[in-house]
Amino acid sequence: MMREIVLDTETTGLDPASGHRIVEIGCVELINHVATGQNFHRYLNPERDIPEEAQAIHGLSAEFLAKHPPFAAIVDDLLAFLADSPLVIHNADFDMKFLNWELTLLRRPALPRDRALDTVQMARRRFPGAPASLDALCRRFAIDNSARDKHGALLDAELLASVYLELIGGREPGLALSARPTGRDSTRPDQPRAPHPARPHAPSATELAAHAALVDRLPDALWRKQP
Repeated sequence: MMREIVLDTETTGLDPASGHRIVEIGCVELINHVATGQNFHRYLNPERDIPEEAQAIHGLSAEFLAKHPPFAAIVDDLLAFLADSPLVIHNADFDMKFLNWELTLLRRPALPRDRALDTVQMARRRFPGAPASLDALCRRFAIDNSARDKHGALLDAELLASVYLELIGGREPGLALSARPTGRDSTRPDQPRAPHPARPHAPSATELAAHAALVDRLPDALWRKQP
């Protein structure tokens, strides 16, 4: 059994070293590349203001977030959910930077960067020069992202899980074989077939006479040569 966690965060800004914090975290559990329905989702009180440009992206206000716990209050639940599973993250450096900053503030061990698989890098390797944003990949793979009027950690993690499945060929394996025609109508039950009568292989007298007449018309016929 292979367990992976697709993870996304929303933040107050771009750089935790400048005082920005996580305001939302969403995680989707995959077992053998299939979503199990077991998710982890928390809104977080960043204990600071929310810049207008950040609120325009995720729609989370300081008033709303003030009703929720800070990262310190959910860290144990988060780490228990992550366990030691590999992480699947879109633009992994960004989210890992924020997660490890929050962990460092609490004097917790940082998460190893090589634990995270970056789907942006995967997309750029597979489609060089093409847009690799989450919205662009949803369009490429015909994944419905119509509910994504703003960024949201859990919704984005769910969309990313579908994108990740496509990037690794999720709906591809096995389909080529199963789609090949079998040469019969599989919707009908097999019917026993009547055996064909054995075909006679010995030539008839008429066939022998016709063959002899043909040989007579051939110059230097091989059939007349003795071995």
